[in-house]
Amino acid sequence: MRFHRFDGPGKVKLDEISEEPPENVSKKEAKDRFDEVSEEIFELQDWMWGARTHSLLLILQGRDAAGKDGAVKHMSGGLNPRGVVVTSFGVPTEEEREHDFLWRVHRHAPRAGRIAVFNRSHYEDVLVARVRKLVPKEVWKERYDLINAFERTLAEANCLLLKFFLHITPKEQEKRLLERENDPAGAWKLSIDDWKDRDLWDDYTEAYEDAMARCSSPGGPWIVVPANAKWYRDLVIAEAVAHALRPHKGAWRKTLDEQGKVRRRDLQQWRASRRDASK
Repeated sequence: MRFHRFDGPGKVKLDEISEEPPENVSKKEAKDRFDEVSEEIFELQDWMWGARTHSLLLILQGRDAAGKDGAVKHMSGGLNPRGVVVTSFGVPTEEEREHDFLWRVHRHAPRAGRIAVFNRSHYEDVLVARVRKLVPKEVWKERYDLINAFERTLAEANCLLLKFFLHITPKEQEKRLLERENDPAGAWKLSIDDWKDRDLWDDYTEAYEDAMARCSSPGGPWIVVPANAKWYRDLVIAEAVAHALRPHKGAWRKTLDEQGKVRRRDLQQWRASRRDASK
């Protein structure tokens, strides 16, 4: 697997990270592995749902046409829908603007046993807000510490947090935007801002690098996903999710076994009481 994981302070240089899959991994191999890992994740999700001791938050960030919607589709397709909520964050509403910038995000954090998927997130407030100069510099600079405090709060509540940056080249982005423009079924996604932001590519690169460098921790790592190939993007995300869930498998099974003993005991007592009442 080729991807970069950042789980502590340090410099991030996106230009030094490849957007392509490794040459020794074929599309078929990746898809076969993705199916295998998806089955494992489905089982792990079921145990997490039953144990209700942890939750999982997946944050998907990336440039326009990086594949966030596709990643949501493929990731959520292998999960049990009863325990998954997907939230997309666009331009803040009037109500959201009247609260602190984390308000609209925190209210969608996953409950115990659940999985939440964020398509964009609170990081927009140190990305778009910074690059487009929507707020003063002193405002967005303060937000890094607020984001770190927020994510520590989630981690202390046993929320497993993974942040993915879908890494594509300018050429690949242009190709996808033109395909979208020429596809009647996908034209509704078109936005002039997508093309305007291409002129700010370097500014966004710097903003992403700073966000990753300043907001990475063991409890909230950033994972840079080579995303030029969609099939490899999906595999990297699935492997990262499975890796985050596996260490808790034994504890979840123990919790569920203990719950099973209590419920069997309660059932036996109920049956005994019915027999006694019928005598």
